[in-house]
Order: sequence, then structure tokens, then C-alpha cells
Amino acid sequence: MKTLMTCIASAVVLTAGCTWVKLERGAEGVRLVQPSMVTNCERLGTTTTSVRDRVAGVERSPGRIEAELADLARNSAWELNGDTIVADGPIEDGQRRYVIYRCRSR
Repeated sequence: MKTLMTCIASAVVLTAGCTWVKLERGAEGVRLVQPSMVTNCERLGTTTTSVRDRVAGVERSPGRIEAELADLARNSAWELNGDTIVADGPIEDGQRRYVIYRCRSR
């Protein structure tokens, strides 16, 4: 029984570190910048992204959550022909809102 519990605990910890978000082809060129860098850009819209901040009751790494949220926003921006995103507030409960811009011509 003790061995089974150790295996389950190990699986939860390993899974909590996994990245499930994959960038769509083309989205890797979408930049995450500060608001001051989009003054001459066209605002296209917003997106709110979300990921699990806990897996099986274990908190996930804040850095991993932030990276996955940004990757989801990059995917959304790419679908709107955007090339730049700006975080619009803090991460709350595994969610963050981003503003999507087009700053370069494609």
C-alpha cells in the first residue's frame, strides 16, 4: 500500500510540471511586450486565457502557468492576424486577459 501511495504521489508531482499548451504554427512569432511598446500598433481585440493552476490538489509552478497562458494568447493573436500581445492585468485563478495588436505588416 505504501508503494502504491508513493507511485501516485510521484505521478501527481511529475504531471504538475508538464506543459500541455502547444503553439500553433506561426504563433511562435507573436511577441509579448509591455504596453508602452504598442503605441503605434492597431488594436485587434482581447482574449482571456486559462489553464489549471492545480493538478490533483498540487499547485503548479507560477512560471509554467504564466508561460502557458502567454502561449494560448499567442495562438489567439495569430488567429486574429495579430503579431503582438500585452498582458492586461495579473494572473487570477489560472486566468489572464491579453490585448491583441498588429504592429507589423505581414
